[in-house]
Amino acid sequence: MKYAARRLLHGLLLLGGVSLLSFLFADLAPGDFFSEMRLDPGVTSGTVDALRARHGLDRPLPVRYAAWLGSMARGEFGYSLAYNSAVGPLLRQRIPPTLLLTGTATLLAWLLAIPLGIWNAARRGAWSDSIMKVLLSVLLSIPEILLAVIFLVMAVETGWLPAGGMHAPGAEARAAADRFGDTLRHLVIPVAVLVLGMLPVLQRHVRSAVADCMDSPYALAARAHGIPRWRLLFRHLLPAALNPLISLFGFSLGSLLSASLLVEVLVGWPGLGPLFLEAIMARDFALVLGVVMSSTALLIAGNLIADLLLYRADPDRKSVV
Repeated sequence: MKYAARRLLHGLLLLGGVSLLSFLFADLAPGDFFSEMRLDPGVTSGTVDALRARHGLDRPLPVRYAAWLGSMARGEFGYSLAYNSAVGPLLRQRIPPTLLLTGTATLLAWLLAIPLGIWNAARRGAWSDSIMKVLLSVLLSIPEILLAVIFLVMAVETGWLPAGGMHAPGAEARAAADRFGDTLRHLVIPVAVLVLGMLPVLQRHVRSAVADCMDSPYALAARAHGIPRWRLLFRHLLPAALNPLISLFGFSLGSLLSASLLVEVLVGWPGLGPLFLEAIMARDFALVLGVVMSSTALLIAGNLIADLLLYRADPDRKSVV
C-alpha cells in the first residue's frame, strides 16, 4: 500500500506539472476562439472585447489558471466555447470509445506478440526466424497513417468492412447482440492498424527477453534434466522474463493511446482524437486542455498499473524504468 500510495502521489504531481505547462503553452499560442471575429467587418472590436471579458479571457494568467483548476476539481474542465457547454460531459462521451479501441488493440497486440516472440526465440538462427525478422522490419517501416489508408481503401473497394465510424446508421434501434456485432465490425480496421504498428516492437522485446533467459545457467540445467522444450519456454522462461515485459507493457499503453488519437481521426472513430482536432482548429483551448489532461491521466493510470504489476512480480524492484 505504501508503494502504491507513493506511485500515485508521483502520478498526481506529474499531472499537476502537465496541467501547468499545458496551460502556459495554450496561453502562448497566437489568437483565441474570438480572433477570427476581428476579421469580420460587421463585428466591432468592442464586441469582441466584450465577449472575451464575458468568458474571462482578459483576466491575468494566474487568475485564469486558478479558475481552471477549480473547474477541474468540479469535473467541468473549463467551458468549451465551440460546443457552448462544459468540457467534462464532452470528455465523458469520448473517453469510453478511446478506451475500447486502445484496450482491444493492447490486448490483441500482446496476445500475438508473446507466442510469436517465444517461437522466434526458440528458433533463433533458423530460416523461419530470419523471415519473421524481415517481415516485421518491413511492417515497422510502414507509417500507421499509410496502413490506415490502405485498409480504408480496401474496405471501400470490397465492402467487407465498414470504412469508418463506430456504429452503422440506425444501429441504436437494433438488438443488443446486433449492436455488439456491429461495433466489433467497426473495430476491425482501427484495431488492425494499431496492432500492426505496435506488434514488431513488442515481438522483438519478447524475443530478446526470452532469448536472454534461454542462455542463463538455470535454463541449461533445466534442459539437462530433460524438461520438454515448450514446457520450459512457457512455464519457466516466460515467467523469468516478465520484468522487462511488464515495463514494456506501460510503454505500449502510452504508445497505443497516442497512436489511437491519430487513427481515430482517420477512420472517424468517435473518441478523443477527432474532438482534439476540432478543438485545435476552433482554438477552443479549454477543450484542448481537457483532452490533454484526459490523455495524460489515462497514460499515468496505465503506467501505474504496470508499476504495481512489476512490484507484484518483483517486490525488490522500486519502479518501472
